[in-house]
Amino acid sequence: MTALTDFPGQTYDKLRYGDTDRQGHINNAVFTSLYETGRVSILHHEGQKLAALDHSFVLARIAIDYRAEMFWPGLVQIGTGVKLVGTSSITFAQALFQDGKCVSTAESVVVQVNAETRRAAPISPAARDKLASLIIAFYTNPRRQ
Repeated sequence: MTALTDFPGQTYDKLRYGDTDRQGHINNAVFTSLYETGRVSILHHEGQKLAALDHSFVLARIAIDYRAEMFWPGLVQIGTGVKLVGTSSITFAQALFQDGKCVSTAESVVVQVNAETRRAAPISPAARDKLASLIIAFYTNPRRQ
């Protein structure tokens, strides 16, 4: 079972009425933005960017599993951890929680790119050191109950 405490990076976001869909729950497209909040809290921790000067991270892949409905009003807690650091990429494991219940899990990959060339660029040793503290020792299979 996935718990918020499984993730070294934890933040939250406020759900808005505008996030709801015709069925009265949070629209599935909003989950992507919530996961972005979690990744950005890592990539820009305390105002310090992990990306090298004149570089940025771009989303290359995201796979989301929807485990339960999420409802407005309320807060959603976002757990984020690092699964893998590649040469120029970071693979994140994430989960969303409402009222202590895991409502979704996701895996995403961001790639550091050079602002001028728009090509992948290696992650610096200093950024690797910061990311090492966020590596999840194990990852709970989101399909396992």
